[in-house]
Amino acid sequence: MDRIAEVKRTTKETDIYMKLKLDGNGSSSVSTGIGFFDHMLEGFAKHGFFDLDVRIEGDLHVDGHHTVEDAGIVLGNAIREAVGDKKGIRRYGYFILPMDDALALCAVDLCGRPYLQFDCSFPNDMVGSFDTSLVKEFFYAVSYSAAMNIHIRMLSGENSHHMIEAVFKAFAKALDSAVSMDARIEDVLSTKGSL
Repeated sequence: MDRIAEVKRTTKETDIYMKLKLDGNGSSSVSTGIGFFDHMLEGFAKHGFFDLDVRIEGDLHVDGHHTVEDAGIVLGNAIREAVGDKKGIRRYGYFILPMDDALALCAVDLCGRPYLQFDCSFPNDMVGSFDTSLVKEFFYAVSYSAAMNIHIRMLSGENSHHMIEAVFKAFAKALDSAVSMDARIEDVLSTKGSL
């Protein structure tokens, strides 16, 4: 069974189309209007082995906030839809990812409860045309839309580009592990019997 989600969301601020395939090979086609954010989503797809197609028309004449936050909402919805009933998945995933000076930790739980713990600060306010304060907003939106716990911690780092890229890649690797199937799990990995 292909675990694929196709999500469209249109508001006065953004018009978003996203297609996510969990069991992919890392191919992507991304256009958000923010070059650095495109780069981050492409890295997310590549390192998580997700196939990702994203098209966003946002109110970038205001700033990047709505584009990035709404992308997080849509990605969270796509994850929740694509993972389905969660039967047979590992549920948990974690990864510590180095990128030059940066070392990022990410742990996730596809538990059906939203929560974000974000322990990162970046030296620069901007990377290209991307506002670094939006990294937290993005992952907050993903967490709540996907109904998943996400814990992100920057263990070390000096370069904002490297630090943010390490976060996105660590999230990709952690999510890839969490959505992976495990033959030992016959139903869902919960004593409650549901996730």
